[in-house]
Amino acid sequence: MNARFDQLRRLLGEVHDLEKAAGLLAWDEETKMPPGGAQARAEQRATLNRIAHELQTAPELGALFDELQGFDDELAYDSFEASLLRVARRDYEKATRVPSELRAELTRASSLGYRAWLAAREQEDYAILLPHLEHQLELRREYIACFDPPDDPYDVLLDDYEPGMKTEEVETIFDQLKAALLPMLRAIADAGPVDDSCLHGHFPRQAQRRFSLGVLERWGMDRESWRLDRTVHPFATSMSSSDIRLTTNLHDDSLHGVLSCLHEFGHGLYERQVDPAYDRTPLGHGVSAAFHESQSRMWENLVGRNLSTWKFFYPALQAEFPDHFARVPLETFHRALNKVQPSLRRVDADEVTYCLHIILRFELERDVLYGNVTLRELPEAFNAKMGEYLQLQPPDVSRGVLQDVHWSDMSFGYFPTYALGNVVSVQLWQRALADLGDLDEQFERGEFAPLREWLREHVHRYGRAFTPQELLQRAVGGGMDPGPYLGYLERKLGELFGAAVA
Repeated sequence: MNARFDQLRRLLGEVHDLEKAAGLLAWDEETKMPPGGAQARAEQRATLNRIAHELQTAPELGALFDELQGFDDELAYDSFEASLLRVARRDYEKATRVPSELRAELTRASSLGYRAWLAAREQEDYAILLPHLEHQLELRREYIACFDPPDDPYDVLLDDYEPGMKTEEVETIFDQLKAALLPMLRAIADAGPVDDSCLHGHFPRQAQRRFSLGVLERWGMDRESWRLDRTVHPFATSMSSSDIRLTTNLHDDSLHGVLSCLHEFGHGLYERQVDPAYDRTPLGHGVSAAFHESQSRMWENLVGRNLSTWKFFYPALQAEFPDHFARVPLETFHRALNKVQPSLRRVDADEVTYCLHIILRFELERDVLYGNVTLRELPEAFNAKMGEYLQLQPPDVSRGVLQDVHWSDMSFGYFPTYALGNVVSVQLWQRALADLGDLDEQFERGEFAPLREWLREHVHRYGRAFTPQELLQRAVGGGMDPGPYLGYLERKLGELFGAAVA
């Protein structure tokens, strides 16, 4: 039986290698590739993903699962062997429902859609992207049809990012968030403006990069296993637990690119701290998109917007930009960094309005999928939602419906996980505080290893060995609950802007 398991692991390793090779092509496409390579790159990625899918659904693999049936019953549930069989069998059962050619075409359309999105943004012309979206929506509906009719067709897409979660569960959580965040936003508006002028001006990109790398290296980035590159829309990816790729987009008129570095570090750290024994297996990744976003949002917000963190790093920021921050008190900078005000771009949003950006996208995705809003109507529908939730009107499509990359490949189901990640981040944070004591004192001394190692022990090292629901239960002793997140926001806003806000 061990020989059969070893054979299974070898085949899964080959699938993994092909998927990572395709991932490397995708990383290159968004960082280094000249625009003229777009058509060839789409075919290259489609070919690799088709071959990987054929291997993942090969009869030989199915036969091995049949032969190993019951083998995992003899093992501890959390053992490597039982976990690998459990996760790989689920992946196989999902993959076998989808034709390899459909998988290849989804990849090809995604690659071409990305290039069209770049052109549409640059020219402020939604019509450039529209035919790509129409083709991809057809493909997504074909993909949904591969599965047994679900209660909600959106469930199929959501499951690719948040396994086991249902759309109605997301709706319940988002209804709770809306009910609390909209009044909170109105109270903040009534509290008066916050001076954030110190965050505006000229900040040379090289200085921002130097400062960002200094923060990330203090947090745990090492140059043997990590790299930081430039892209249009920041993201993180990994080729293995020892090859972590972060990207950012630094602008010389703001520091938002620094925050994007902190955000992407959370993703990279998760992949870096998965148990190396899981490399080249389906276990060697973060368990879900919401868990991944919980890590990026934690390092960006709970750590990165924390006053204690800046008590340590602010002198370095002043040293990089002496003409700008030398006379700005730390408290003024920190208050500006945490200013709450509706903004056009999701990636620039504060902690209160961020979830509203996500909720409006979730609602639009469902409307498009169900046929309530056509893709031609999407820009106007997007603007209407921005007005409803944030009282803003995008002046053009580049700052409206085209601002995010994630619809260029119809990644419906992904956006909700950003807000779910906010929820999970505070649940994990509260448990870490209970175990580690006063993190503020540690951060003031520049000590971030205790939090990093707590996350390794309770979240990161497990990879995909457990379901998201199982992992959350193990880490915090319960299910997904927006209460701690909303309580955290109320306390923070009360401290920063007065009791009337909270």
